[in-house]
Amino acid sequence: MSTAIAAVSTDLAARASGVVKVYGEGPNRVEALRGVDLDLPAARFTAIMGPSGSGKSTLMHCLAGLDGIDGGRIEIGGQDVSAMSDQERTLLRRDHVGFVFQAFNLVPSLTALENITLPLDLAGRRPDQAWLDQLVEITALGDRLRHTPAELSGGQQQRVAVVRALITRPAIVFADEPTGNLDSRSSAELLTFLRRCVTDLGQTLVMVTHDPTAASYADRAIFLDDGRVVDDMDAPTIERILDRIKVLEA
Repeated sequence: MSTAIAAVSTDLAARASGVVKVYGEGPNRVEALRGVDLDLPAARFTAIMGPSGSGKSTLMHCLAGLDGIDGGRIEIGGQDVSAMSDQERTLLRRDHVGFVFQAFNLVPSLTALENITLPLDLAGRRPDQAWLDQLVEITALGDRLRHTPAELSGGQQQRVAVVRALITRPAIVFADEPTGNLDSRSSAELLTFLRRCVTDLGQTLVMVTHDPTAASYADRAIFLDDGRVVDDMDAPTIERILDRIKVLEA
């Protein structure tokens, strides 16, 4: 099966149709996702929110091809990820999906630049220097590229992680609580950069977060509860998000 991905200009970067994810069996059976339907338009910033245990991280892992599903269909760039073999999903993630995690996941012995280009090095590809320069300029990392992670602040480390996720020009980037280990100032700087990646570079970004402030940077906020999508909010604000969370937690 080919893992070629449609251009970013297509209407949808990813889609979930009737997605079911189950953990365990018998009395220990947990239905983490219960028939989730979700369209993720290209060049948009989508936040996924919900109470603990609502299924938001599970949904992200399934959308990204990190976990298999037990029912339904997931597409990235029009390709049916749920029908791919493990090897095909691995190639899809390598070439067309970017990831940003709360814990940065940088290689301690490599410089910032070496961490950024690592996905390309592993794939035997050379970086697009103009694209790399553009990302470095936006993130203000130009004078930190020769530093190792231990010589960088938490905010700088996470910006390196974001550039690493973008260096392959992926069809979609998934960020799991990317501000979770950052102070308020570093969080604001990172979120401003993520916003610019969507607005200025046309990147598609999906972020799982529990933070209403972080979600307010998005174009759209999706709310999950008990494995189902229960709300879909355009142009979210902190106030509207907080009001919706109060209802979910009531």
